[in-house]
Amino acid sequence: MAFSWKTGVKVAIAGAVLYGGYVAVNFGLGFYELATFYDTEKITENFRTSSAKFPHSVIKTSTPWEFKRAEQTIPQQYEYDGKTKDLAEFLEITGTTGLLVVKDDTILFEEYYQGEKDTDRHNMFSVTKSFVSALIGIAIEDGLIESIDDPITKYVPKLKGSGYDGVIIRDILTMSSGIRFTEDYGDLSSDVNRMSMAIATGGSLDDFATSLISEREPGTFNNYVSVDTHVLGMMLVNVTGKTLTDYLQEKIWQPIGMEHEGIWAIDGEGMEVAMGGMSVSLRDMARLGRLYLHEGNWNGERIVPAQWVKDSVTPSAPHLMAGFNNPGSDTPYGYGFQWWTPSKPRGDYMASGIYHQFIYVDPSTNIIIAKTSANKGFTNPENKMQKDETITAFQQIAKKLAADE
Repeated sequence: MAFSWKTGVKVAIAGAVLYGGYVAVNFGLGFYELATFYDTEKITENFRTSSAKFPHSVIKTSTPWEFKRAEQTIPQQYEYDGKTKDLAEFLEITGTTGLLVVKDDTILFEEYYQGEKDTDRHNMFSVTKSFVSALIGIAIEDGLIESIDDPITKYVPKLKGSGYDGVIIRDILTMSSGIRFTEDYGDLSSDVNRMSMAIATGGSLDDFATSLISEREPGTFNNYVSVDTHVLGMMLVNVTGKTLTDYLQEKIWQPIGMEHEGIWAIDGEGMEVAMGGMSVSLRDMARLGRLYLHEGNWNGERIVPAQWVKDSVTPSAPHLMAGFNNPGSDTPYGYGFQWWTPSKPRGDYMASGIYHQFIYVDPSTNIIIAKTSANKGFTNPENKMQKDETITAFQQIAKKLAADE
């Protein structure tokens, strides 16, 4: 009989409570909170109230920079897989909670669904990775990191002897580290469950990262291992002497005038969950898109090096290109430095998180689209192409809006 994730949670909680004491009870409650975070009847509320459930840091604002507004109707149909599709229907199917379309610094469309408000900070999941990537480009410009072709252990000695020993930063940025990472939720000893245990029970993600081993030659295979981004976060903390929260606040959040405070989940050691722990408002997601649309320049002030922006959104090796054919991989997307390119790229790119969180940027039309979601059908294998359909819809919306000028 298979040992399911939910069964494992119940066993862990029971064991924690029987072990006795305040710490043990909180161990169980924390594990349960994380294990039920994705229950379909709860995700809509959970995704916008993460800060009420887990320890976190706060990214503080200063003076907000404001978009202009000229709201209009956006195209309501698009073509996908040879069929004409209805945008409103697709937004509902994918559990959209917010959709924002910006062109030339002007909000053309902004709507919220399922009780979401413009002030809500929605969990972005892996969109967080693209923020971390921007910080690495800044740290290089600041002279804190000499080269992304340096081994990660030059900046994170703690990783010596782990699977990351000898792996260069470039290969970690492109999810080509060669690290073995098992995502079997039914096996409590799997890597993903051990990682979840560390987060939920006040453990250390740094320690977890040091426990991983290599399974293939780095730089040869694109395998999406979220812990790679945590390792990049460890490097940033070491070279800057600051928390990720403080460095982001100083280098990006306040300089570009983010409107709302950001929320960043932390582990038991106070380390941010770099791989996917940020909760951000929809308009602030679009502000990061604007920063990249302008190649790291914000109203004349250089925030992120222009070359870093270009390199981040440009796959640089055959195994990173859209439609690559790595054995065992069926992804149609390209990958740069923690940013994705579409299956049919036209110079556009996106930050993407599970359950359909997106920042989409199309330099050819000066359009940015931000989407937050609580997609209850996300884990259904029949829906695996919804991401591709979303980006296809975004491409067509951008093209039609540009043609209507």
